[in-house]
Amino acid sequence: MSTATTFPFPVRLRTSLKFDPVLVSLVATLLFGGLVILASASITISDGATGQPFFYVQRQVIAALMGIAAGSVCLFVPMRVWRTLGPLMLLAGLALLLVVLVPGLGHEVNGSRRWLRLGVMNLQVSEPARLCFIIYLAGYLVRRNKSVREQFTGFLRPMLLLSLACAALLAEPDFGAAVVLLATALTMLFVAGARIRDFLLFFSVAVVGMGALAVTSPYRMQRLTAFLDPWADPYNSGFQLTQSLIAIGRGEWFGVGLGNGVQKLFYLPEAHTDFVFAVFAEEFGLLGSLALIGLFFALLWRIYKLAMRAFDAERLFEAYIAIGLGTWLGLQAFINIGVNMGLLPTKGLTLPLISYGRSSLIVTMVAIAILLRIHHELVVDAKPVNRKRAKKKRVRS
Repeated sequence: MSTATTFPFPVRLRTSLKFDPVLVSLVATLLFGGLVILASASITISDGATGQPFFYVQRQVIAALMGIAAGSVCLFVPMRVWRTLGPLMLLAGLALLLVVLVPGLGHEVNGSRRWLRLGVMNLQVSEPARLCFIIYLAGYLVRRNKSVREQFTGFLRPMLLLSLACAALLAEPDFGAAVVLLATALTMLFVAGARIRDFLLFFSVAVVGMGALAVTSPYRMQRLTAFLDPWADPYNSGFQLTQSLIAIGRGEWFGVGLGNGVQKLFYLPEAHTDFVFAVFAEEFGLLGSLALIGLFFALLWRIYKLAMRAFDAERLFEAYIAIGLGTWLGLQAFINIGVNMGLLPTKGLTLPLISYGRSSLIVTMVAIAILLRIHHELVVDAKPVNRKRAKKKRVRS
């Protein structure tokens, strides 16, 4: 029996990997820069909690290596295999979100049950589940593209499943992850050609529903009011945001210098996770913050450019996945930075590749590997086409 029939994907690539140097450089810059700022943001917290100044950095490095290892495996998986696995990915995503709600299985921290204990680490289930849903939805948009464009039922089917996923996220509760998942799905449907009236109808219902949920939930209402006027209660509900704004303000133009920030010294809660951008802004100033935001914009531009290349090559599945992954990373970065600057209510979302969060980092590295696989297949598949065109030109001449 041949290797091709034994395994669902090749054990080794037929051609050498064709990496996107710009995408790899952007990710590497954000990843290594994130480790540096994480070391600065967490050193005091680590020393006080564990007696090891670089405890969180060491764990983040291990997570990065795990993500690189998992991503390396994904580089060998053809995109056609991901497309075939779409329905299973949907089931896996829903299973992860539901099993974490089972008492005794889901691990609770600060009133939220979002994690599964896996021995060496706690898995935040929303991270791999989101990737599973993006892969499923990309396959659905290819299979049912005509229905999505012309019928409300084609639009409604995936949104009902994703609404179930959002309901499970809200039960944890994880409002921020639900917003990112829903916005990413709607963006993919919009790009796939869903009718504007279907899009606006569902979007309006979702906004009304989430608004009602926020108003009827006391702790969410408290977060909303604290966001609107954090200085009204700076030592209680507005404490996180006021300390974040103080940190950003202290940075001024050029920052106070790496390691010289003050707000991370037990003033700013979650300085190494949700509010790591505030620490960065304090130590690197406005110019450094703009440079970091520019790196995220460049990453988003590169991913969307990859999606456009996939569209031009008529590889719609790959294009939709790139759109979904780019929207997810860009939206999460926007929300995190917006929360740090007081532009959005607190959501509990990490800054991709920067904040401490092992589940987030591992899944992000897998997502980047899938994007690199898309680039590889586009480059390799384009070569025979170019040879044929060159041959036709020679014949004509």
